[in-house]
Amino acid sequence: MQEGYIKFSCNRIGNSSPKNIININRWRDKLYSLKLIGMYENGVGFGNISIKHKKGFIITGSKTGGIERLTSKYYTKVTDYNFEKNSLNCTGEIDASSESLTHAAVYQSDSEIKAVIHVHNLGLWEKLIDKIPTTNKKVEFGTPEMAKEILRLYQETDVKKKKILVMGGHKEGIICFGKSLDEAGSILIKYYNQ
Repeated sequence: MQEGYIKFSCNRIGNSSPKNIININRWRDKLYSLKLIGMYENGVGFGNISIKHKKGFIITGSKTGGIERLTSKYYTKVTDYNFEKNSLNCTGEIDASSESLTHAAVYQSDSEIKAVIHVHNLGLWEKLIDKIPTTNKKVEFGTPEMAKEILRLYQETDVKKKKILVMGGHKEGIICFGKSLDEAGSILIKYYNQ
């Protein structure tokens, strides 16, 4: 199983953790309680959440899925990224999530997006795959190809309207986004409860 492993070059500059994580933690706690973010029995964590920041975005750090309650040290700020070089720069006490390039692609696709949520749920994934915008089933998570798939969906589908997509090559992977964390979370919960 390759879940949870960083596939890009992560250049962590500085160890200053992001502040003001109350709203992001509120949603992260809710998703953790619903087991949409968590850890598999083999110890690999899954799911992550981010919010747009003036210069980049704040995202849960790598290997934090199994931690019940996060403090600021478990978040990092992505300050720059490059899909072609498969790399990113971040600042914080922890490396950025393995899905950081995917989050970056969502933010790059639409300047109105201020929050991105990535969860795992097999039942929901099976219900939604190919019924809502879905990435190519041959494209793996955390790769420049996945980032390019997000950009493609924005050009070729109604993902901007739906604000949810299925990661076809990332079993269980679903992404929701919105103009706020409340909007992204509400969209996800609506589909989850159907």
